[in-house]
Amino acid sequence: MSFDRPRIDAVTVPAGRLRMGSESGRPDEQPVHAVEVRAFHVGRTSVTRGHYEPFVRSGGAAPPWWDDPAFGASDQPVVGVTWFEASAFAEWLGDGWRLPTEAEWEWAARGGLVDAPTAWGDTLPAGEVPEGPLHAPWRVGLGAPNGYGLLDAGTIVHEWCLDWYDAAYYARSPTVDPRGPDEGERRASRGGSWRHHVRWSPPSARSSLPPAFQYADYGFRLVRTAD
Repeated sequence: MSFDRPRIDAVTVPAGRLRMGSESGRPDEQPVHAVEVRAFHVGRTSVTRGHYEPFVRSGGAAPPWWDDPAFGASDQPVVGVTWFEASAFAEWLGDGWRLPTEAEWEWAARGGLVDAPTAWGDTLPAGEVPEGPLHAPWRVGLGAPNGYGLLDAGTIVHEWCLDWYDAAYYARSPTVDPRGPDEGERRASRGGSWRHHVRWSPPSARSSLPPAFQYADYGFRLVRTAD
């Protein structure tokens, strides 16, 4: 049985030179180094439950919390997917979609700003991140776009990246389209978390998780190389 593939609402991020990392961030964000990134298309939001549902109905694995009503809105980010399942969804979707590299993710999240502490500049836009207790991720697209048109850049959920994670990788990173080390134990991720006390992360902030783990604050955003 075939199912219609969902459409990813995407924006085009231009090629450019990124000063990747942060001199004031954690040790794994250093040294700050220049890399060149090719143009690519990126989803305006992370992949939602509505995007993911046809994949589940076509035989893809339903992640934990799938049947929890608190996680059931079609415009909530899908969470609880492993790195392998996120990659399988991208392959099922076709058209060259894949997980972003750390360099692509950071370049897109910066929105054309060089070293601003947030995806929008010096401060978060008013109301960008909900206050008070949360029992599930909020819905995508409720905040302000960054300079490249991305929504929720660095908020709501951690987003899987293509790369293996290595805390010391920046010291030997290639200067053109780096894709991380050849092997590792954890996959890189970026972004904030609805479960954390501070629910957003700077564009440069790195995180990681073993690729088979499933957490309620882990989702993903897709990219594909521009023609």
